[in-house]
Amino acid sequence: MKKFTLADIPLKPRTLFRAILIGLATAVAFLVIFSIYVLSEGLPSLEELENPKPELATRVLSADGEVIDEFYLKRRTYMPFDSIPRAFINGLIATEDREFYNHWGIHAVRIVKAAVKNVVRGRLSQGASTITQQLARNLYTNIGQERTLSRKIREAVTAIQIERTYTKNEILELYINTVYFGRGAHGLQVAAEMYFNKSPQELSVPECAFLVGILQRPALHENLKNPQASTNRRNVVLYSMMVEGFISEAQYDGFKTVPIVLTQPEETTVEKSIAPHFVEMIRQQLTREDNKALAVVRRFDLFRDGLVIYTTLNSRMQQYANQAVEDHLKQFQKDFQRSWRWEGKEELLNELLDKAIKSRPSYIAANAADRKAIAAKLKKNAEFVDSVKQEATRIQVGFSAVEAGTGEIRAMVGSSIFGKQSRYTLNRVTQIRRQPGSSFKPFVYAAALDKGLSPYTSVESGWLSYKLPTGKTWDVAGSKSGGPMSLATALKFSINTVAARLITDYTTPNEVIRLAKRCGIKTGLMAVPSLALGSGEVSPMEMISAFTVFPNEGMAVEPYAIERIEDRFGNVLYDHAKQGLTISDAMNPRVAKQMTGMMRNVVNGGTASRVRNWFPYEAAGKTGTTNDFADAWFVGFTPQLVAGIWTGFDDQRVKFTGWYGQGGSAAAPIWGRFMQKVYKDPLLQYDAKRRFKGVENIGAGSMNEDGTAAEEEGGVPLENVVPSSPPPDSTKNDDLHMMMHDKNNK
Repeated sequence: MKKFTLADIPLKPRTLFRAILIGLATAVAFLVIFSIYVLSEGLPSLEELENPKPELATRVLSADGEVIDEFYLKRRTYMPFDSIPRAFINGLIATEDREFYNHWGIHAVRIVKAAVKNVVRGRLSQGASTITQQLARNLYTNIGQERTLSRKIREAVTAIQIERTYTKNEILELYINTVYFGRGAHGLQVAAEMYFNKSPQELSVPECAFLVGILQRPALHENLKNPQASTNRRNVVLYSMMVEGFISEAQYDGFKTVPIVLTQPEETTVEKSIAPHFVEMIRQQLTREDNKALAVVRRFDLFRDGLVIYTTLNSRMQQYANQAVEDHLKQFQKDFQRSWRWEGKEELLNELLDKAIKSRPSYIAANAADRKAIAAKLKKNAEFVDSVKQEATRIQVGFSAVEAGTGEIRAMVGSSIFGKQSRYTLNRVTQIRRQPGSSFKPFVYAAALDKGLSPYTSVESGWLSYKLPTGKTWDVAGSKSGGPMSLATALKFSINTVAARLITDYTTPNEVIRLAKRCGIKTGLMAVPSLALGSGEVSPMEMISAFTVFPNEGMAVEPYAIERIEDRFGNVLYDHAKQGLTISDAMNPRVAKQMTGMMRNVVNGGTASRVRNWFPYEAAGKTGTTNDFADAWFVGFTPQLVAGIWTGFDDQRVKFTGWYGQGGSAAAPIWGRFMQKVYKDPLLQYDAKRRFKGVENIGAGSMNEDGTAAEEEGGVPLENVVPSSPPPDSTKNDDLHMMMHDKNNK
């Protein structure tokens, strides 16, 4: 049989040449049209190539340099090329792309080899992607992740464009900051912390090799599900480094036997989030339109643009605050639960159950008929009912500490529940308004002292009946024996009738309000006599802010939380130092010093004497307790710090059941525990020997258990006395009796 050859084709040479040209032109046209289609559908624009925007986590740093939390959609933190460990770069190149510094985005030889293998296998299984191609895929999501020819073309074309736009080191920098390592970590900075609790610069060669190795299959290696497989993968990277001359054979032999020891995910401090309410407060401040100083920051995406927020919070002090609250509530919550009874409170319980039921997703999604059935079923569910009871009777806390001289917020506890899950819950430092009770009295006394009274001025302490402009009578219970009492003693034991007489006879509600506003109380207060006993509602942060006037000799300092904000390149977007401290001349220095001396006596033998069970150094402050033990307060200060505590319940119908619910017992111990830890920590460098500047010893009397005077007024100075045990709380002389016939203060 005759073989068929090209010679048998009846075409002239010119015709054949023309046919070949037409065929080539058709193929080129097809490729051009296909490429245009691909470009229009998936390739990044020139602007995107020149200004890539990887989604980077915003980091929130404490004043002592610790990462206290992050805002992110993907946990990714940017680090410059010079900060990347050389061992990681060497391992990455040796394993992923040995010709990285020689190719122009794609590796032709690897592509051919991969194509042959794919043809043999009949499917796309061999990738042959260079580091630049992987970066293109990671950086520009519109390229896609599917295993198709069109995606590979988009990826290759983008890689070539990246190589034309960036240097090799810039490409490595972008890649290492965007690649996914598992455990929710994008980029080496986060991966080093998540896997080894280290900074990248602290990583050893085997640790770098492990992190390079897991890039292939993060899910397999992130928690050492198969330790031997993870070790083998790590050693493959080490072997590749040896082959490429990055490490010696002796180093390889040593490194490959090093065990892999990973930090457990739940052990990381970021996941624990030591200051969730503080961090959420910062987020809210950054989104507030009325803050013009932060307007430039609002142009950035907090969850994508990798900002760095430097805060005033001290991580050690925050941990001490958490511990102080936790230690106090451990027994205090048990004491309350033993005394609380639901009997006789069926109406309250039903309202709490209805509220809890209506917030459940299953109830919200149901129709009217089904909702009744759901509610009835849940009310019979003992586990559900118990959970509602437990939440309603949980003692809540609002605590914060600020630097007296600058207003820097050093610690904040917004609830009695700790951890990241509480970030979006109510912040009881800034988001509640409650009656401060007798903790507000210092502003009444200060207004009176400003009129010319002194700590030794005597005022009647017996029962007071005061006729209001409405014609009703305001009755206030006083000391048991009555009679004249110095202001120093009255404040020390929180005698209500003395404070009431000060606001009605020596100053006025309006004068007290003006003074309180100058000191930092921003909430509107009613100009009524009961203001002397703390009938107005304020936030704990307002009270803490207002108390800065006392250690600052009359100067009020507004607390703040943000020191500086930088973009991911280190450019400063906001600097509090340029804004300056918010300081105002709020109180006569003489009055501030006198009040400090008087409140020192409150701690030394007065209603806050339990502080001395923990803290023996210079301190002053004032307790507060509201009607029926609904709220307990203590706001106190040292020469360097001001801290305040509110304790109570979210539903004000749930209250402490007895005298243990006074501010001196329910709140002051938290202050004492916190200050003890802070002043004992040598790293914090607070001076335990520092005294209040220019504050004289102000003598004050003492009382017997029945509320009668025990010694002469102006007797032995008490500021150096540290009682071995706190005196019993007086039911006659503490800060509870705000009795009004018209019940306006209930």
